[in-house]
Amino acid sequence: MKMDAIIKPAAQPGLELVRKEVPVINDGEALVKVHYSAICGTDVHIYDWNQWAQDTIKPPMTIGHEFVGEIVEIKGNTSAFKVGDIVSAEGHVVCGKCRNCRAGRRHLCPNTKGIGVNRDGIFAEYASIPINNLWLTDKDIPEKMYAIFDPYGNATHTALKFPMIGEDVLITGAGPIGIMAAAICRHVGAKNIVLTDISDARLELAKKVCPSVITVNTLNKRIKDVQKEIGMTEGFDVGLEMSGSGIAFNEMLDNMIMGGKIAMLGLQSSDTKINWNNMIFNMITLQGIYGREVFETWHKMTAMLKSGLDISKIITGEYDYHDFEKGFADMKSGKSGKIILDWAKN
Repeated sequence: MKMDAIIKPAAQPGLELVRKEVPVINDGEALVKVHYSAICGTDVHIYDWNQWAQDTIKPPMTIGHEFVGEIVEIKGNTSAFKVGDIVSAEGHVVCGKCRNCRAGRRHLCPNTKGIGVNRDGIFAEYASIPINNLWLTDKDIPEKMYAIFDPYGNATHTALKFPMIGEDVLITGAGPIGIMAAAICRHVGAKNIVLTDISDARLELAKKVCPSVITVNTLNKRIKDVQKEIGMTEGFDVGLEMSGSGIAFNEMLDNMIMGGKIAMLGLQSSDTKINWNNMIFNMITLQGIYGREVFETWHKMTAMLKSGLDISKIITGEYDYHDFEKGFADMKSGKSGKIILDWAKN
């Protein structure tokens, strides 16, 4: 049986829509008919064939990891899922054998393999997913929202790493994850939330998703000036670094309160330098963030959406999967939010 799939065909820029065999699942896996998928920045890197992609991806392979779909076949004993269930899935496949996995800290598995990165992904009509990675959807949440649970999970993991109620929060980087993080901070009770970027288009989208966020284009204004405007006297309690910019990271460090805490999701370049003495003497806590806590973050994501968090406006475009090139063009413009590919029409 054949299906459509978007693959990385060769070690060069670009992707291709092809016909290929539907996956044959192994014991402990489910075959999922994909309804909607979302394009991630990782997928753009693979499309562009940057250095990270060249070092990581082994063509030809199906890419993609953000999705929602329906189980059509299961192999293995499970009472948690059945054929017909609508599911999303955690994109990090862990070994289950290392110390962290055995202790229930699956997000810290050193042997993690990424769906659509280290194994065939979900930009296809059907995908093979380990049962242990599946997440059963809630009927009270619109199905398309589950197509962005992966990046929403990154935002949740980062935003909730440190206590947030009543805190002044600085977020650097107004990409979709940074914008969702701002909305999460507001939802759980942060005080002032300042979101910075150098793109007015992204900052405008942030205002649509989270109207109360204070947006700052750092090409035009310094964060210290913003602190004065909103009556802050000591600095930000919590920082969420989402930009991957060394300049933004250093300005964040310069604007933290004594004993401030920073959660870092953005990937810094290898030549990023910081004033370590500033960090030490101000007793700054620095916490790296990777992926989601499996599955505690997913539980919190669901709970927040059911309790009134609305991030639906972060989805700014939807295309039939045959028009995936248009979706990638939107993503590469730097002006979009999340882009959905529709696989359900076939």
